[in-house]
Amino acid sequence: MELLIVSLASLAAGFVDSIVGGGGLILVPALFAVFPTTHPATLFGVNKGASVWGTAVATAQYARRVNLRWAALLPAAAAGFAGSLAGAWLVTVISPGFLRQTLPFVLLAVLAYTLVKKELGRHHAPRFSGHAETLVACCIGGVLGFYDGFFGPGTGSFLVFLLVRWLGYDFLSASASAKLINTATNLAALSVFAYKGHVWWHFALTMAVANVVGSLLGTRLALKHGAGFVRVVFIGVVSALILKTGFDAFLK
Repeated sequence: MELLIVSLASLAAGFVDSIVGGGGLILVPALFAVFPTTHPATLFGVNKGASVWGTAVATAQYARRVNLRWAALLPAAAAGFAGSLAGAWLVTVISPGFLRQTLPFVLLAVLAYTLVKKELGRHHAPRFSGHAETLVACCIGGVLGFYDGFFGPGTGSFLVFLLVRWLGYDFLSASASAKLINTATNLAALSVFAYKGHVWWHFALTMAVANVVGSLLGTRLALKHGAGFVRVVFIGVVSALILKTGFDAFLK
C-alpha cells in the first residue's frame, strides 16, 4: 500500500514537473506523510531517485519537437550540476531553514510579475546569442543548481521564469530548456544522496517508472497546447507553491 501511494504521487509529480516544474510539491509531502519517521535526507534521496528519470525523459521528448539552444544549454547544465553538488554538500554543514520564510515572498513576486506582464513568455524572442547567451545561461544554471542542491522547492519553476524573463524564451521553450538543466541538478543531488546511502532504490526505481509515465503524458499535453497553456500551468503551480511554502514557513 505504501508503494502504491507514493507511486501514484510520483506519477502526478512527473505530469506536473514535465510541464512547468514543481513536481516536488506533490511527491515530497507524500513521502513525508507515508514515512513520517524516516530521515529527511532519505526521503529527498528517494524523491530525486524517482524524479530524475521523468525529467530526463521529458528533456528527450521536448528535444524532438522544440528547437533547443544546445550551445548555451549544455554548459548551463554542467554549471547546474556543479552548483547542485556544492549545494548538496553545504546542506550537510548548515541548515537551509533560514530560506523557508523568504521563499513564499520570492514566489509571490514571480507570480505578480507574470500576471502583470500579460505578454511575458508568449513569444520566443531570445535576447542574447553566442557567448553572451552561454554566459547568462550558465549563471542561471549555476545559481539555481546550487539552490536545488541546498534547498530545492520551486527550482523548476524558477528556471522557467528566468529563462523567460532574462533570456527571452517563450514558456514552451523555457520549460523544455529547464528540463535539461534540472536533469543535471537532480542527478548531482542524487549522486550525493546515493553516496551517503540515503536512497531506497527498491522504492525509487518503481516510483521512477510511474514518474516517467506521468512525464510522457504531461510533455505531450504541453507540446500539443503550446506556450499559452504552459503559462497557465506555471501560474497555477507557482500559486500552489506560495500556499505550500507559506504554510510550511509560518503555520506548520
